[in-house]
Amino acid sequence: MKVMTAIAAEANLSELLNKPRATLALLESNRRLLLRRRDAADLVLTTAERAAEDDEVVSTTSRVFNEMMRHDPAVLTMAVAVMPAVFPWVRHLTDKGKQEFAAEWMQTLSAAAAMGNNAALSALIASWRHTAEIQSDPELYATLTRPHDDDYGPVTMPWLPE
Repeated sequence: MKVMTAIAAEANLSELLNKPRATLALLESNRRLLLRRRDAADLVLTTAERAAEDDEVVSTTSRVFNEMMRHDPAVLTMAVAVMPAVFPWVRHLTDKGKQEFAAEWMQTLSAAAAMGNNAALSALIASWRHTAEIQSDPELYATLTRPHDDDYGPVTMPWLPE
């Protein structure tokens, strides 16, 4: 077993299965336990109390941001100004894109916290990052934004495994 920091510890899943008490004891001095798995995605283990604390922090922080934005439009301006420090790729967005990203990020943060699921926030960040990637490459941007005379018809749904 390898202890990473005071906040997170790391162990192999087999250690948890073979030495459950010793492995779980790592949670007494660490907020999370990263369980490494050989043939699948790693897992993170924490206590229910700590998970609830984390959810509460995200929820209240997002509500505070949204209330600040609702009361003072300067909050959105400040968010736009600080976004490049948090997301360096934002520098490649247009000024309008930076503002749209900041506003969407704050709104989606609040909605994600209300649902207890951050997947929508991760998807939003990924989609804006891809937009910034396109806008940072002049050739790619020109190719994707040039007029297209051909209409290839409706796009069919991709095949999804059952």
